[in-house]
Amino acid sequence: MLRATAFAAPISQTPLTPLSTLARRLLPHRAALRSTAAAQMSASHRVESDTMGPVKVPSDRYWGAQTQRSILNFDICADTDRMPLAVIHAFGHLKHAAAFVNTQFGLDAQLASAIQTAASEVAAGELDDHFPLVVWQTGSGTQSNMNVNEVISNRAIEILGGERGSKEPVHPNDHVNKSQSSNDTFPTAMHIALATQINAHLIPNLTSLADCFERKAHEYQHVIKIGRTHCMDAVPLTVQQEFSGYVRQLRQAVARVQRTLPDVYELAIGGTAVGTGLNTRIGFAEQVTKKVAQLTALPFTSADNKFEALASHDAIVSTSGALNCAAVSLMKIANDIRFLASGPRAGLGEISLPPNEPGSSIMPGKVNPTQCEAVTMACAQVMGNHVAISIGGSNGHFELNVFKPLMIFNALQSVQLLADCARSFEHNCIAGLTVNHDRVQHLMTESLMLVTALNPVIGYDKAAQIAKKAHEDGSTLREAAVELDAMSGEDFDKAVVPANMIGPK
Repeated sequence: MLRATAFAAPISQTPLTPLSTLARRLLPHRAALRSTAAAQMSASHRVESDTMGPVKVPSDRYWGAQTQRSILNFDICADTDRMPLAVIHAFGHLKHAAAFVNTQFGLDAQLASAIQTAASEVAAGELDDHFPLVVWQTGSGTQSNMNVNEVISNRAIEILGGERGSKEPVHPNDHVNKSQSSNDTFPTAMHIALATQINAHLIPNLTSLADCFERKAHEYQHVIKIGRTHCMDAVPLTVQQEFSGYVRQLRQAVARVQRTLPDVYELAIGGTAVGTGLNTRIGFAEQVTKKVAQLTALPFTSADNKFEALASHDAIVSTSGALNCAAVSLMKIANDIRFLASGPRAGLGEISLPPNEPGSSIMPGKVNPTQCEAVTMACAQVMGNHVAISIGGSNGHFELNVFKPLMIFNALQSVQLLADCARSFEHNCIAGLTVNHDRVQHLMTESLMLVTALNPVIGYDKAAQIAKKAHEDGSTLREAAVELDAMSGEDFDKAVVPANMIGPK
């Protein structure tokens, strides 16, 4: 099961709230969610109606009939898989912008003002408790769109002094959803949510981790160590050179994600049901997009082709591909760090990691590379998320893709996993990493692959004989070279200098 936690942080450059805290705050127990439906029969409730008839709704909730039906009909992983709050907050920005623009197309200014106020509260996370729906609902996200419409409608009614649930004077469809359809609002919210979370958290955290590796590379720039290829000894390089590869991977990961954002910045709003823009007005899409850009401080634009924007989500698939690649990079880096720190005495032991917690319930004093393990597990989940997103994106039949909730659910989880892991890996592992100079020097001087420096001097075949003899006898390369009469000890010392082997001559 691919699971996502909901986003609660507003758009900012501040660190993400720890995942465990988010889970406690945003993912209530299944029993608590189910009690919402059970409470109808015993607690205070009101009666709301939709096209299918009356429904009892808890009196203290802003949602209405369609949300309540969804609670009853889709009790699927209700304790964990709620619609991510990043999507709900994005809807708040969208509904605010739509109400603002709709005043030009007949929406009463007083109603529009109340809708904007309520929508702003949604965007700010002030009404999070009123969005109980799960991801596993209709594939268009219609029920979540209506959840937002109902909450904003009832909150606006309350602001205007009306009776909650009356749909007067603010109707969820006629006013809050004016000039819109779930088919264009949900994909719009998907893009807003994904873009805001990437910019607010993922890019800063990956960049900060790259910066941390770069500082470590500079700190140990003069330390020469043995390289490894095929997990076997290779020729020397410096710690700075090795770590520079990690820095480049992380900076490229950021760049790849950034290159996908122009497509994410394109919004589907204005396409309404099938992309034609039925029931909207000329200029509505562009003006709403402009307002959303102002509210989020991100460069959103109106999608050139609304049919593509509703029927396919290639932009989400592309971004997920970049997230997948970032996960590949992070897994490679975390595994390298794990192996370099292995031991401390029976492994490589070239570096030491901060001892954050005891590593065994039976072996006293054992400390494990737990941050590396957490990162690699999270990266595996991101890779799995990408598979599900790819399947979802490929199933856009005719004029509408109906895997929308799944796709944004997984994409947002991937963003949060990578952002959280980058922050945790930096603060709890890489920042406290140290190089064990004596161990590095010992392994480097004992390596048989230093013989590579002799290739230009005595040729490949003779150099190979020296390495083979040293390995079989347990002697040093110098001793083997002298014993084979391949060269004198003095000539060997002149030719085999690790400091001269870390770059071209």
